[in-house]
Amino acid sequence: MRRERDQALARWTTFGVGGPARTLWTAERDEELVEAAEAGATVLAGGSNVLVSDAGLADVVLVRTRGLSIADDGVTVTAAAGEPWDDVPALAARLGLWGVECLSGIPGSVGATPVQNVGAYGQEVSDTIREVRAWDRPAGRAVTLTPRELAFGYRDSALKGAHAGRFLVLSVVFSLRRERGPAPAYQELATALGPGGGATPAEVRDVVIALRRRKGMVLDTNDPDTRGAGSFFTNPTLGAAALDALRALAGAVPAHAAPDGRAKVPAAWLIERAGFTKGYARAGAAISSKHALALTSRGGAAADVFALAREIRDGVRARLGVTLVPEPVLLGFDEPL
Repeated sequence: MRRERDQALARWTTFGVGGPARTLWTAERDEELVEAAEAGATVLAGGSNVLVSDAGLADVVLVRTRGLSIADDGVTVTAAAGEPWDDVPALAARLGLWGVECLSGIPGSVGATPVQNVGAYGQEVSDTIREVRAWDRPAGRAVTLTPRELAFGYRDSALKGAHAGRFLVLSVVFSLRRERGPAPAYQELATALGPGGGATPAEVRDVVIALRRRKGMVLDTNDPDTRGAGSFFTNPTLGAAALDALRALAGAVPAHAAPDGRAKVPAAWLIERAGFTKGYARAGAAISSKHALALTSRGGAAADVFALAREIRDGVRARLGVTLVPEPVLLGFDEPL
């Protein structure tokens, strides 16, 4: 396994910021990944959902395990943790399989998707996960975790919550479908697809990528609006009393029913309603010019992104009474956002 000293982590994150790693490991096999993690290294895969502090980190292991296969049944896909996530919906589209087409174009690695329960346009990765193979650190052995054990929620799972730090994802098994699922739940996607509902998984994938690209959420070295982590805050879900309080302050609210009976409110709407417009900038960070929910680095430091995020969070809370929660993982900071 390759080990390097004092390597800048900025080159390994989509924000393009972050201080050095004292030791940077590169793991291309599961046993190497386990070895580095057991030695205390911070696990970093696609780098698309993290903000690393300017102080950097002690030891970091890059997850570069590979492997993507489909079983004889034609619908079961197994992917290594280090496999780029978009390889999965790309394979599904080529084979005409349903289940992950709305998750196309999302950066990052396969291993991160069950942790965060990645989702977009009404789909979540938990809709298709059959099992996760992981290393149980306290037990010192590989285990297989079922969806029930993973306890998926909105942008959440037991890997992120109750069992944070216990399991190291090694691979994920997905069960896709040959049959078309329900019509798109998001009006934006339904409108883009047009009437009739006859699109193939490949056609849905193309439309989703086009929509994401217009929002600056498809990585592009020529587009400064993609120098970030996509959506920086999760969409808050509010109970009836909190929703009524928000309406009293803001008037009509674009709320959508959540499965638990509460209402989901677009964080982008809250940000703009609180006075933070697209392109709003402070020091070396800015809100994307394409989407209010994306924070971007403009050649500054991680501290600039952190400060902008805190300003937005505090402003939304002060003006609208809603506290936004960050979606990316913050690494190496002395205090939480």
